[in-house]
Amino acid sequence: MRAPQRLTRRWYRLELKAARLLDALGLAENQKTLALTLLIGAVCGWAAVAFHLALDVAERQLIGRAMGWSLGSRVLGLLLIPTAGGLLAGALLRFVEEARGSGIPQVKAAYHLNYGRIPFKVVLAKMGLGTLCIGSGLSLGREGPTVQICAGIASLFGRLAAVSRRTLMSLVPVGSAAGLAAAFNTPIAAVTFTLEEIVGDLSHRSIGAIVVASVIAAVIEHWILGSQSLFSVPPYAFNGARELPFYAMLGALAAGLSVLFTTSLLRLRQWFLRWDIPRWVKPGVGGCVVGLIGLVALEAWGARGVFGIGYDTLSRALRGEIAFKLALVLLVAKLVATVVSYSSGAAGGIFAPILFIGGMLGSLVGTLAAYVLHTDVTRAAGAFALVGMGAVFAGAVRAPITSVLIIFEMTNTYSIILPLMIANAISYSIASRLSPTPVYEALLLQDGVHLPHRAPPHVLGRMTVASAMTRDVVTLPDALTVEAAYERALHYGHHAYPVVDMQNRLVGIITVNDLRREVGRGNGGKLLGEVAVKRVVHTHPDHTLEHALLKLGRWDISQLPVVSRLDDRRIVGILTLGDIARARARWAEEQSPGD
Repeated sequence: MRAPQRLTRRWYRLELKAARLLDALGLAENQKTLALTLLIGAVCGWAAVAFHLALDVAERQLIGRAMGWSLGSRVLGLLLIPTAGGLLAGALLRFVEEARGSGIPQVKAAYHLNYGRIPFKVVLAKMGLGTLCIGSGLSLGREGPTVQICAGIASLFGRLAAVSRRTLMSLVPVGSAAGLAAAFNTPIAAVTFTLEEIVGDLSHRSIGAIVVASVIAAVIEHWILGSQSLFSVPPYAFNGARELPFYAMLGALAAGLSVLFTTSLLRLRQWFLRWDIPRWVKPGVGGCVVGLIGLVALEAWGARGVFGIGYDTLSRALRGEIAFKLALVLLVAKLVATVVSYSSGAAGGIFAPILFIGGMLGSLVGTLAAYVLHTDVTRAAGAFALVGMGAVFAGAVRAPITSVLIIFEMTNTYSIILPLMIANAISYSIASRLSPTPVYEALLLQDGVHLPHRAPPHVLGRMTVASAMTRDVVTLPDALTVEAAYERALHYGHHAYPVVDMQNRLVGIITVNDLRREVGRGNGGKLLGEVAVKRVVHTHPDHTLEHALLKLGRWDISQLPVVSRLDDRRIVGILTLGDIARARARWAEEQSPGD
């Protein structure tokens, strides 16, 4: 226990130094936010590029090298490398469980339920274990991990700057957008994806900061890796109304494929969760299965895109260079390999595999359309592959605006906007009817995490504060010195503490950030009663959660002391956003006890 305690102490000393520095600069909260936005955009751009380059090296040196070996060595290598990578990652993931999976569901949960707090160890673990899993051949993507890495960097800087909880929450989507902009070289789509998927509100007040950070990260990515788009494709053109039925068919097939992908992923993941073997072994099992699938696809059909991200093979499909039979093999093999890789609990995303699967589906439909319409097979297969990427993405992720913009930015081609919009709209509409919950929220629900906006709004109007509040309230006496209060607050681990007098009556409230700033200013010897906020916004036990939530939003705070109706200085509980979310989750579980 001594080593973790020393690390914790060093971390708190670092926080105090950062608080002293910012206090010396005399920055207001909005000025801090601007400075942090610029810093986050720059650092996340570098971090995303570093992760990208690390993945390239790992894939080339591990699974890529094994593909070039002689037959006997290749068979052993393609089976053993993903298995060993999965086993090693599983053993290390025991210490950082938050680094499993894509990263996007975890960022959504941190933003909506944990006030934007993402431990920095997750950043380090995601970068290392994501590189290991993808580099050893598991069929996963880099975009989700990049979002989590950069969101964690934003959370780190916000905590070092001792910003308010609301500001810390707003920094998480800023980092997420910066990471995605640098990962895909798509700053506009990064903004819309963050607003659609992470925040859930296209008119969110942080849109300015999100745009600025995305542009900075994209500029850094351009400077280091070049300004070329992710995929280089010929200038495809829309060949008239006779192609529209085939694009509409592609949209319908993409909807079915996206629902099949999501359903298969959830069911196999549930099976893995229930499988009674050590959890660290499961990614190794997944790696072994992926190795077998990839080996068969490679030796029987020459399909090389099953392992890892697969963007080289997808690029060939977008140029119309994948034959019908090979595209069919790659679609099936990649879908199964991705479902197995993710369900086993490895570290990596599903963003890139979804695009890959969509590209192969589009190539199949494009080849069919070319034979029926007697047009050029190569150009039709490539154009339909491009549209298929967006259509399957729209059906699985349910980010309709992003699904259009991301294809434009990744390919630098705008000539087939009409068929792309038609296919995406059809896929989105049909998939929403067949399976109402998008893939990332479905993964959270499977883990028992219910995001606040998922509950019907009328529920909060029927639940009282008394049913959700925390009754065992940790308070701080007003006679305590600021330094002693700060030490005690760090020990308890909460964000805010009611301040009480000798009769245990409420006299104020103080947050950990307030205490850190006071200690940084040299006011550690002052009494807590002197620095606590005297005007306490509170609620009562009989208020509805809807009323309490409106009060939290109106005053831009994240907790409310609950006081008695008979005496507004007698504390009976405390209510946080987390309490409200847990109350909603309990309600949801009661409504579906069989799930």
